[in-house]
Amino acid sequence: MKRSEINKIIESGVKFFKEMNFLLPPYAYFSKEDWAKAADCQEIFDLQLGWDVTTFGSGDFKKMGLLLFTLRNGELNNPQYPKPYAEKIMMVLEGQVTPRHFHWNKCEDIINRGGGNLVIELFHADPQSNSLTGKDFGIAVDGCKRHMKSGDKLILHPGESVCLEPVHCHTFYGEAGKGAVLVGEVSMVNDDSNDNCFVDGMPRFDLVEEDEAIATYLTTDYPALINEKLKSKKL
Repeated sequence: MKRSEINKIIESGVKFFKEMNFLLPPYAYFSKEDWAKAADCQEIFDLQLGWDVTTFGSGDFKKMGLLLFTLRNGELNNPQYPKPYAEKIMMVLEGQVTPRHFHWNKCEDIINRGGGNLVIELFHADPQSNSLTGKDFGIAVDGCKRHMKSGDKLILHPGESVCLEPVHCHTFYGEAGKGAVLVGEVSMVNDDSNDNCFVDGMPRFDLVEEDEAIATYLTTDYPALINEKLKSKKL
């Protein structure tokens, strides 16, 4: 992805979240200068809190992509960050696909917090073999059990949610004609680098082409940002 595209996508995401009356923490808007002056933000850096924009290697954000902001997180077996939970907020466009995947460890609630309808296609997975089984399965939608066949579509209207376990492989997108969707995720500790199995082989993160300056930092930009902060302290 080009940095210029990432900057525009985050700008549109900020606008969408404001339209949906969802408020982000102050560091969501930090510039390079703001980060340089900020107090100890190691938790933000260590737990990858903040912006995440991806096309899953497709190069076409509107067709296959996702904008996320991780609001809170913990880290397993680390007493410094004992939270056993995580939370994200996402902007999902009409027809914008997040490819099929499941998590080996994470159990999560996916919540339609407003806007259009969220279409989720569900498949039964075997996390031990990293494959789909084709089996029927059960799922809980707002605490009510449903019986599903592998490949069934579940449509979440605003206010509805579903609990996804590691056996629930899923892909989702905004329903055509209904508008962008404000999607929330409340889950166990999140580890995007090590707890995603994309069954169709898509990469989780994109390489970035730096064609213009960073307007808002992604979580994948943090290592370079930390190095700059360390250099400035030495000077």
